[in-house]
Amino acid sequence: GVVTPVRGRDTMLLRDLNISAAVLLLWVQALHGSTLPAVSSYEFTAYRMQQYNLAQQKHGCRGAIVVAEARSADEPSLTRRCVIMKVPDFTTEKYLQAQKQHAAAVLILLPRNISSVPFDTIKVNFMLSERDALLKETLMPVYVVPEDEQMLYMYEEVKQAAAMHASSIFIRVLRSMVTATAFQILVSNNAPIKAVTDNAVVTLEGVLPGIGEDAPTIVLTAHYDSFGLVPWLSYGADSNGSGVTILLELARLFQKFHLMFSLTGGGKYNFLGTKRWIEENLDHAESSLLQDNVAFVLCLDTLANSDELYMHVSRPPKPDTPMQAFIHLLEEVVSSRFPWVKVGLIHKKINLVDSSVAWEHERYSLRKIPGFTLSRLEDPRSELRGSILDTLSQVDLRKLKRNGMIVAEALARYMYNLSDKVIRRAQDAQTNAKTMFHDGRLSSLMSVLTSVPRASQLLDREPSHVLLVSSLEHEFKRYLQQVYRHTFQQDKRDPDITFFDQMNQPIVMYRVKPAAFDLFLGGCIAAYLGIVYYAIQNFGDLYTKLKAAVKSKHQ
Repeated sequence: GVVTPVRGRDTMLLRDLNISAAVLLLWVQALHGSTLPAVSSYEFTAYRMQQYNLAQQKHGCRGAIVVAEARSADEPSLTRRCVIMKVPDFTTEKYLQAQKQHAAAVLILLPRNISSVPFDTIKVNFMLSERDALLKETLMPVYVVPEDEQMLYMYEEVKQAAAMHASSIFIRVLRSMVTATAFQILVSNNAPIKAVTDNAVVTLEGVLPGIGEDAPTIVLTAHYDSFGLVPWLSYGADSNGSGVTILLELARLFQKFHLMFSLTGGGKYNFLGTKRWIEENLDHAESSLLQDNVAFVLCLDTLANSDELYMHVSRPPKPDTPMQAFIHLLEEVVSSRFPWVKVGLIHKKINLVDSSVAWEHERYSLRKIPGFTLSRLEDPRSELRGSILDTLSQVDLRKLKRNGMIVAEALARYMYNLSDKVIRRAQDAQTNAKTMFHDGRLSSLMSVLTSVPRASQLLDREPSHVLLVSSLEHEFKRYLQQVYRHTFQQDKRDPDITFFDQMNQPIVMYRVKPAAFDLFLGGCIAAYLGIVYYAIQNFGDLYTKLKAAVKSKHQ
């Protein structure tokens, strides 16, 4: 009669203990609750920082594999961690700090709408950091990924974890044991990074023959490729989509003058396409316009913003030369029609010891062909010439149109004077220059040029990028004559530039609890089992005491 009630009460006690354990686990889960639906793993595509060799110098990141826990850049210890940054976080100081502490990787979150980046100072700081990061090589993998809901949640979590370091040690320990969420970043591609030396560089050439005989040739040129931290996100709207847009408009407008146009590839890598094109015309062709009477070469580079225009020359133009006359006319147009625009002439000698080429006109100057580069930038090393933030949203179409009008009107004045046309036609040309650029066409050209990234690594491989180059060729054939497409292959034994593959990678993000949570949960389970074991072993004494307490209460 005694055994049965004891077993019944034993069952009831075990049930109560199970309920208590369930409540404990629910409390732990509540502490861990998040505003985002729980996802055990999340796969996304990230784009690796450029890796290339140029003139025996190595640039970019040499690593691709990542297996590390995500941490904020504000954390004091980043060793063997994947550092998560937004655009405002990515500064040269923080990047070098991650390198110094041997971080496993850097993952940069890029806003899908670049115009949402609030302050120009932030954009400039990011561009400066891009430039500095690409100056040298690093073994630390650097990836850029467009922001989405899951990535932003991860960023907020790691930022909160970094902020907890200012709290008391008890709160930090409790959070790390109970409420913290860790994110494991995994890039597990075991294939080695391979060098790519068979990239083709395409240069387009077209001519407007003009009316007179033996007239000096003016060469207008612009490079069309883009540059930035990662090739797959380098759209190059200002540098140099703006120069290409103005050049295409000039090809449409000046159909009666002796002009030569070229769009060159490899402009972001020492103007490789320009170099090979000049060599082909001067060294390998029996006759070409470059071998004939070239008045000067005008290179268009980065012209979509600012109220400044700079004419970069390798040597000051000599008096009574075509280039000096055109520069004077250019200054006249600006002073008479756009007096608020600052114009300057910058003389930079070519350093033959330096392996890098600052401006495109230097390739012509090395072959004794007079030329200069027109740009809104004063410094050729400006971070604005190569950034993933250089998108269409950053372009001022009004200033792009104004700069195009300046070039067009200066050309019109120069060409009519050169041809000795009557004043009436010259005046007509100057009047037409005011309305020759159409806003809709400028906008359409810029939209097409920035529809795909124009990094040199992609232009001869991806179908959409190959189509873009073909579209530029079609535009040349529409307005120009004698259009040629020059495709330059590199010498595989001694390439001018070496790219590397694995520029975009699938990355998996795992949501995991830290190791301290396993210890905490193990302690809770051990405590629960200890209580159950103690209750079973001493159930008789507990029951007797409980029965005595109940009996005394009734009495």
